[in-house]
Amino acid sequence: MADLTSPLAGPDPTVGDLLAARPHLSMHALDGLVLEDVPLNAIADAVGTPTWVMGAATLRARYRRLAGAMRDAGLTPSIYFAVKANDHLAILQILAAEGAGADVVSGGELRRARAAGVPASRIVFSGVGKTADELRLALAEGIAHVAVESAEELEILSALAVAAGRTARITLRVNPDVDAGTHEKITTGLSTNKFGIPYAHAADLYARAVDLPGLLPLGFSLHIGSQIVAMAPYRAAFARVAGLVRAVRARGLPVELVDCGGGLGICQRDEIEGSPAALAGAIRAELGELDVRLAIEPGRWLVGPTGVLLSRVILRKAGFDGRPPFLILDAAMNDLMRPSLYDAWHGILPLSARDAVQPVESVNVVGPVCESADSFGQGRTLPRLEDGARVALLDTGAYGMVMSSTYNARPMAAQVLVDGGRWTIIRDRQPVEALWAADRVPDWVGPAPAGD
Repeated sequence: MADLTSPLAGPDPTVGDLLAARPHLSMHALDGLVLEDVPLNAIADAVGTPTWVMGAATLRARYRRLAGAMRDAGLTPSIYFAVKANDHLAILQILAAEGAGADVVSGGELRRARAAGVPASRIVFSGVGKTADELRLALAEGIAHVAVESAEELEILSALAVAAGRTARITLRVNPDVDAGTHEKITTGLSTNKFGIPYAHAADLYARAVDLPGLLPLGFSLHIGSQIVAMAPYRAAFARVAGLVRAVRARGLPVELVDCGGGLGICQRDEIEGSPAALAGAIRAELGELDVRLAIEPGRWLVGPTGVLLSRVILRKAGFDGRPPFLILDAAMNDLMRPSLYDAWHGILPLSARDAVQPVESVNVVGPVCESADSFGQGRTLPRLEDGARVALLDTGAYGMVMSSTYNARPMAAQVLVDGGRWTIIRDRQPVEALWAADRVPDWVGPAPAGD
C-alpha cells in the first residue's frame, strides 16, 4: 500500500475513527486529548508548541506485542531497533531495557546506541555507503555483524579487518527484487534501488567472502521497504532468501543467520495495521525449516504510533475563489518532513474536546515555511478550528523529530516523554541564538554597516 493519500481513498476518518484505532489516545470532556494518562493541553501550556510528545508505556506495550507474537510462533529472533526511525537516547534506553538491540546506518548512530547503553554485541550496521572510518569503528566496537551491501564494500572491510587484526562478522544484504507495494521513495528491495547485492550474484559473493581474510560470513540480510501491511511481499522475499541459503549450503558453505529486516507498517489513515503475528507466520512459513538464527529490524511499527506533534493554528486564512480555507500551523515541514517528502498522511486531532465536536469542513492544513510543499494535507476534513486552536498530528514517533531541520531559521522543537501519568521534557526547545552560535565570520568580511 502506498504511503500517500489517493484521490480514491474515500472520506477522511472522523475524530472517533482516529481515536478508536489508537487506544493510547483518548478524548476527555474536560481535559481534552490525553496521551496515556497525560492531558496534552497541560504539556502545551507548560512547554508551548510545536512540541513532540512520545508515550513510553505505549512503546513498551508495542515491543512486548511484537516479541510475544514471535514467541507464539515458536520464533526467537534477535530484535534490532532501526535507530534511524527515532534516535533519542531515552527511546533507545527504553527499548534496550526491553531487550532490543540496535540497527544502525552510520557511525553517528552506532555511537548514539552505545551512549544509550546498547551493548556492542546487540548492534548491527546496515547502509549502502559506510565509510572506512565507520567500518573501523564497527570493528573496534566488536558489533554483532556488518550487513555488507556490495562486492566493493566486502573487499574494503576485509582489508580493514586484516589491518586491525580483527575478524568482522558479516552478512550479505541481498536485494531480492521484490516490490513491497509502498511509496517509491520508501521501497528498498527492487533491482533498481541502490540497496543490497543483486540476488543473482549473492551466492558467488558469499563464497568469495568465505575465502577473504578477516571476515566471518554468518548469512544473509534483506530489507524490502517500509510501511508494508500485506504479507505477500515478505513471503516472496523470504522464499527467495531461503532458496539462496539452500543453494549456498549445497556448495558446502555454512549459513547460520538470516536477518529479515523491518518495514512492518502502521495504520496512518484507514489501513489495516501490519500484524506482528502475520509477520511471524510469514517468517516461520518460509524460513522456519532452515535451522538458522533469525533477526528482525523493526522501526516505524514500534515507535510511529507512540508519538504526536503538538501544534497551534497561527492563522485561519480564507481560501481563494471559494476554495477551502487555509489553517496555518506553527509546525512546518522543517519539523515534520514526511508529508512534503513522501506525500504521507497524518491524522490531525484537536486538543480541545469542544473543538473536536464542531461541524466539519474541508480545509488545507499548511505550515508557515516559505515553500509551497509546506503542507500537511490538502482538502482535509476536520472540525472547524479557529486561530489559537491546538492540534496533535498523529503517528509522528517515527521519522519525525529525527528528520527535522532548522530551515527558515526555525529552532528545533521541544521533546517530551510521557510515561503513564507523568511527563518530562527530554529535549529543550532550541534557543534561536543557537542557530548561529557555530557560525564563524572571517575578519576580512568586515563589520556590517551601521543602521539608520
